[in-house]
Amino acid sequence: MLRNPETDLATRSERGGSSRVVGEGGASGPLAQGREFVWTDADFSRVQALIYQRAGINLHEGKHAMVYSRLSRRLRETGHTSFHDYLGWLENHDGTEWQEFVNALTTNLTAFFREQHHFEIFSNHLRSRPAGSPWRVWCSAASTGEEPYSIVMTALEALGSNAAFKLVASDIDSRVLATAAQGIYRLEALKGLTQAHLQRFFLRGKGANSGLVRAKPELIKAIEFISVNLIRDDWPFREPFDVVFCRNVMIYFDAPTQRRVLERIHRVLKPGGMLFVGHAENFSESRDLFTLRGKTVYERR
Repeated sequence: MLRNPETDLATRSERGGSSRVVGEGGASGPLAQGREFVWTDADFSRVQALIYQRAGINLHEGKHAMVYSRLSRRLRETGHTSFHDYLGWLENHDGTEWQEFVNALTTNLTAFFREQHHFEIFSNHLRSRPAGSPWRVWCSAASTGEEPYSIVMTALEALGSNAAFKLVASDIDSRVLATAAQGIYRLEALKGLTQAHLQRFFLRGKGANSGLVRAKPELIKAIEFISVNLIRDDWPFREPFDVVFCRNVMIYFDAPTQRRVLERIHRVLKPGGMLFVGHAENFSESRDLFTLRGKTVYERR
């Protein structure tokens, strides 16, 4: 899932746990002399422009420390000795490093059955059609897989194991998509799951894999994992969706970008289709596209 690079400063290095990382100020911050690489306001401005162009993300001025910490790793990996050189090289090449750049600046905060009320509404919506009706659903911020697997578990419980249900799960971050496709998690990370969920939908690891669980084939086979950049108008969908989950993503876009993404979601969603958004997202300015039908749940006009 493309998640907000502005909300997760939880690691020690990004909180100033390393002498190489300054506080939230810019290049003139009080700990600037402790950095491994030279870091200027001009460097930060270039990063702001590049991540906005590539992913639609707005980085505000308070994120110097986070950006420095995460992109320093890319300098080490690519052998560059300054941000000026790294960003210049990036701007003049169209290779795989762009994906690494985006991956470095996106944060994937997720959990199983996060915002539980959505799954209750979703379950009731699935039961509203005659048995055997096909369903096509898109999870547009898959992250490491907790959300898409929660969606499929809800569908199988509501519709039965032989349901005609297909989920497309996408993200801009290639690394988290690979994790999601594996469906392997540490047992302690499955806090949102009941014992019934664990027994029905997951396999417990043994021996060297003790403490790990893996999603059963019936979950994995219901999901197609693909890479989609929400701000680009090249979405690969040929058939419309009945439901779209796009949660906790667009609050990090500016208003014009939000509108463009909503228009595209409107195009790929069937009339009357449901859109689930994050708890802090409000699209009342787009009443021509969607009608509010519940707490952070919209219906396509």
